[in-house]
Amino acid sequence: MDLRIFTEPQQGASYETLLSVAKATEDLGFDAFFRSDHYLPMGSADGLPGPTDAWITLAALARETKRIRLGTLMTAGTFRLPGVLAIQVAQVDQMSGGRVELGLGAGWFEEEHQAYGIPFPKDKFARLEEQLAIVTGLWETEAGKTFSYEGTHYQLTDSPALPKPAQAKLPVLIGGHGAKRTPRLAARYADEFNIPFASLEDTATQFGRVRAALTEAGRGEDDLVYSNALIVCVGKDDAEVARRAAAIGREVDELKANGLAGSPAEVVDKIGRYAAVGSSRFYLQVMDLDDLDHLELISSQVQSQLS
Repeated sequence: MDLRIFTEPQQGASYETLLSVAKATEDLGFDAFFRSDHYLPMGSADGLPGPTDAWITLAALARETKRIRLGTLMTAGTFRLPGVLAIQVAQVDQMSGGRVELGLGAGWFEEEHQAYGIPFPKDKFARLEEQLAIVTGLWETEAGKTFSYEGTHYQLTDSPALPKPAQAKLPVLIGGHGAKRTPRLAARYADEFNIPFASLEDTATQFGRVRAALTEAGRGEDDLVYSNALIVCVGKDDAEVARRAAAIGREVDELKANGLAGSPAEVVDKIGRYAAVGSSRFYLQVMDLDDLDHLELISSQVQSQLS
């Protein structure tokens, strides 16, 4: 079971804070550091000191870390032109020595688009499909050849399709709860399917849809990594769990119902139940980025039981 640390910097985090979390992620033996791609906070958070850009952050962390994988859950397709995104991700992959993964989604948070003057089209999913075709097509184009694409939303003519990622196959993550189009896209383009903030029952249902789509597309059901993203709140005892829940403005019972919360034993047990329906990787959504002791506890008492 891979455990990855997943951060939401739009809620309030400087680059220095993210660097501290990424270094702890590496030092404590976690598999990867991932971050969201948002420009406005959600809920009651003030978001101070202000947003950080996902790919600028990951470029810096690529030079500051040595082992951990780096990526996004999920890069908003509305934020970047696909040709530019392919260049950015390939460059960061080179900077990291081949440790980058791209999670790409359609984008959904309309208010952040309004706040920063970013177009918010109605046909986001159709655009996402073209974006995936372009990004993967550019990377897969043989060196010395060109890539062209004629779509409804994007057109590329004789692109040199450079630079290339350091990895021969840079992993692409697709995720979500959609019943039809999302599994189909995953079957066509993804190396990993992620379902965020889902119950055991919903996870099993969605993984089943993806497996069916893989079969229909002529791929094996086990061609993908299947993963979950859930908020995490672990404590040595009830008092510590309650303290950590209060620090992020949540209730313990709600966190236990909808996330990975409680004692290390409780969390290990719940992860095991998700593993039974096919999940082999967890993105642990850590909301208090100043509480590095939380990561140490997860490493020593949860991760140690799963390896």
